[in-house]
Amino acid sequence: MSADPVAPSRERAATALQRAVGALSTTAMTRMHTEMTWFRSLSAEERSWVGLIVQAGIKSFVDWYVHEAGSPGDRAIAATVFGAAPRALTRVITLQQTVDLIRLSIEVVENNVDGIVEVADAPDVHRAISGYAREVAFATAEVYARAAEVRGAWDARLEALVVDAVLRSETDEGVLSRASALGWTADGSVVVVLGPTPVQRAATDIFDEVRRLARQLDMDALCAIQGDRLAVVLGGVVDPLVAARTVVDLFGPGPVVVGPLADDLQSAHVSARSAVAAYRASAGWPEAPRPVRSDELLPERALAGDGHARRHLVDEVYLPLVSARGALAGTLGAYFRSGATIEGTARALFVHPNTVRYRLRQVADLTGLSPTDPRAALTLQIALVLGRQSGRSPEDDVL
Repeated sequence: MSADPVAPSRERAATALQRAVGALSTTAMTRMHTEMTWFRSLSAEERSWVGLIVQAGIKSFVDWYVHEAGSPGDRAIAATVFGAAPRALTRVITLQQTVDLIRLSIEVVENNVDGIVEVADAPDVHRAISGYAREVAFATAEVYARAAEVRGAWDARLEALVVDAVLRSETDEGVLSRASALGWTADGSVVVVLGPTPVQRAATDIFDEVRRLARQLDMDALCAIQGDRLAVVLGGVVDPLVAARTVVDLFGPGPVVVGPLADDLQSAHVSARSAVAAYRASAGWPEAPRPVRSDELLPERALAGDGHARRHLVDEVYLPLVSARGALAGTLGAYFRSGATIEGTARALFVHPNTVRYRLRQVADLTGLSPTDPRAALTLQIALVLGRQSGRSPEDDVL
C-alpha cells in the first residue's frame, strides 16, 4: 500500500511554519505598532502580553494544522492562545481590538505562507488558515463572554452592597467609591423607592430595565433585591413621585413607596429610612396610591411605632397648630368631637359657622392637611393625640 501523500506534505509544511513562528510574530508586532493606535497607547507590560498572545496564536495555528483531523475545538484554542495572558487583559483590550489583533495576525501568516512552505503545500495551508480563523473567532467570543459574565456577577454583588449600605445608613466614602465604580454620576437629589419583588423575571432583566427608564429622565439608578423587596436608588431626581412613576411598573403587585428627597447619595439614608418605615406600615392603607410618598403614610407609621413619624407629626403638625393665633388646635379638636360637622363645631365653641370654616382653612394652609378630607383628617387626629401625649401643648390649648 502506498503512503498517504497528504501526511508528508502537511508534516513538511508544519516544520517550515514552526521555523517561521518567530519571524511571523515579529512582522505582526511591527504592523500593530504601525497600524493600530490603541496598541501604541498600551504600557510596555501590556504590549508584551499582547505579543505573547500573537506568538501563541501563530504557534497554535501550526499545532492545530498538524492535528486538524482531530479538531481540538475552540475551547482548546482558547486555553492555548488566551492562556498566555492574564484575564485582566480583557479589561484593557476591547473585543473589537482583539478581533483586529487576531485578524492582523492571521493576515500576516496568510500573506507569508507562499514564501515559507513548498508550492505544493501552499493551497492546503491556505485552506487550513480559513478554518483556524473561524475556530479562533469562536474562542475569542467565548473568552470575552466569560469575562463579561464574571464582571456582571461581580457588579451585581457590588451594587447590592451599595444599596444595602444606603438602607442601613452606612454610606461612607468607601460606598461612594463603589457607587462611582458602578457608573453612578448623579450630583443632584436622591430618592429611595421600595416595593415588592416581581415574580418570574430575572433580576438582571429588571435592573437593566430600571436603568434604561432612569436614563430617559437623566437619572442614575442602583438596584438590589432583598428577599421579597426590590429597592431602587434614583439619583438626579427633581420630583420624587415623577421618578417613582418612571419605574413603578417594574415592581411586583403591592404597595410601592418613595422616600423624600435627599441631597445626595451620602445622605440617601434619610430617604431610605422613611421609605422602609412606610413600606412596613403600608398594609394599614390598602387603598394607597401606587406609588405613594412615605410622608403620606405618617399615620400608619406612627401607629406602627415609627419614632421619626411621631416626632414629625408633633413637630410639623401639632406644635404649629397650638402655637398659632386663633385657637386653631381648639377648633380642630372640637370639629372632630362634633363628628366633623361645621354647625356642631360652631355650637360647641359658641361661634358663627363661617368662623369655623375660616379656622379650618387656616389649618389647611398651615399644615397642608385639610380637615374636611378624610385621609388628612386621620393624620390631624393622630397628630393631636401624639401632641397631647408629648406634654408640649401650651396652657391655652383647650383640648
